[in-house]
Amino acid sequence: MKESVRSLSLDARRAMREGPSGIARRQRARLAEMVAYARAHSPYYRELYRDLPEQVDDLGLLPVTDKKMLTARFDDWVTDRQVTLERVEAFVADPSLVGHRFQGRYLVATSTGTSGLRGLFVLDDRNLAVGTAVGLRAGGGMAARDVIRTLSRAGRTAIVTAPGGHFATVAGAARFGVDRPWLGRMMRVFSINQPMAELVDELNRFDPASLAGFVGMLTLLAGEQEAGRLRIHPAVVIPGGETLTPEVRERITTAFQAKVRASYASTECGFLSSGCAHGWYHVNSDWAVLEPVDADHRPVPPGQDSHTVLISNLGNRVQPILRYDLGDSVLVRPDPCPCGSPLPAIRVQGRVADLLTFPTDRGERVNISPMAFGAVLNVPGIEQFQLVQTAPTTLRMRLLPADGADIDGVWQIVHDKITHLLAEHKAGDITLERADEPPQQSPGGKYRRIVPLAKP
Repeated sequence: MKESVRSLSLDARRAMREGPSGIARRQRARLAEMVAYARAHSPYYRELYRDLPEQVDDLGLLPVTDKKMLTARFDDWVTDRQVTLERVEAFVADPSLVGHRFQGRYLVATSTGTSGLRGLFVLDDRNLAVGTAVGLRAGGGMAARDVIRTLSRAGRTAIVTAPGGHFATVAGAARFGVDRPWLGRMMRVFSINQPMAELVDELNRFDPASLAGFVGMLTLLAGEQEAGRLRIHPAVVIPGGETLTPEVRERITTAFQAKVRASYASTECGFLSSGCAHGWYHVNSDWAVLEPVDADHRPVPPGQDSHTVLISNLGNRVQPILRYDLGDSVLVRPDPCPCGSPLPAIRVQGRVADLLTFPTDRGERVNISPMAFGAVLNVPGIEQFQLVQTAPTTLRMRLLPADGADIDGVWQIVHDKITHLLAEHKAGDITLERADEPPQQSPGGKYRRIVPLAKP
């Protein structure tokens, strides 16, 4: 039976009232259901779990998966036999289809991810409804001032991100315009690729009630607000994609005089967590599982940084995500959070918003978010890439081409896209080098796609 947003919202609030025991009970039941569904409908999981007991509600029994492993078996991974990699690739190749329903049933979102390997994710209605329900749960309790601000601006939402692709933020916003045009008019995507002055001017004219974007870009916009060039008064600012430090949270809060509602999530599980006023992310563990583990995928105790983290999405049936290595380092709070939430509280160590800084021809400095580079480098023919700032005016591009790709042709596209991005931001004379070496791993075993100049 299809679950409505209303029924899911009521259950989400009921879980909070019941506390840790009620949340854990729901998680166990939904995990067992998802494992059974994956085994019954996904050839990949049927093969992966063939030696497991018939009933599984213990995560420790399940093998670990990751993006590379699942993508290599895409057609067997999905549970709908009409969904194939070839058809999804053809769909995302058409930018006019952003937000439209793939095969009339699913939302498709792409991710660039910190690993450098593009992900293609198919999201069913249940997954989207769960995201709405836990979002409503996290967004309750707005102050009267914030309600007035929201109503006076007709609920308009500005999403500052990379446009033009099937990225989750863009596709999610476009979906509202497709399914409910009246709601779509309240949400608008603003390009991070345009010069800052133009972005500020567009935001001033739109006058949003909510402002969402990556932490690095919102930090830049806070600076524009402090300088008086940006003059907006959102009720809520929603940072995502990168770690929100207490200092940056305070700066954004003060600059916009707004409630900051952060989250830690990914395209694989868009409803993974929601932030609280004390700077912790609370995992929506009635619908998601987050496991901090060491390099051998053994559990790491609360209060200790993990090597990586495994996530399980208990909402999306069409493309099951179970014990999926996300690659981030997290720390679980060992004691109750002062905010009073019964949900587990975490800090994320692995998504720091590192801005790249370049000199301009006028002797000033311009900051560019790493997400801007990541967006323009979503280029076919690249298996992995790594862009390293080796000097204030030098960028070094490491490319690992996909099998059969024309590496010279790929390099020319990459060169042109980065050159255009730098010119749009009025960066000075920047040298872009083509490296002979492939992307390099960090000491922790993770590939950083964008590496800013090391701080002295």
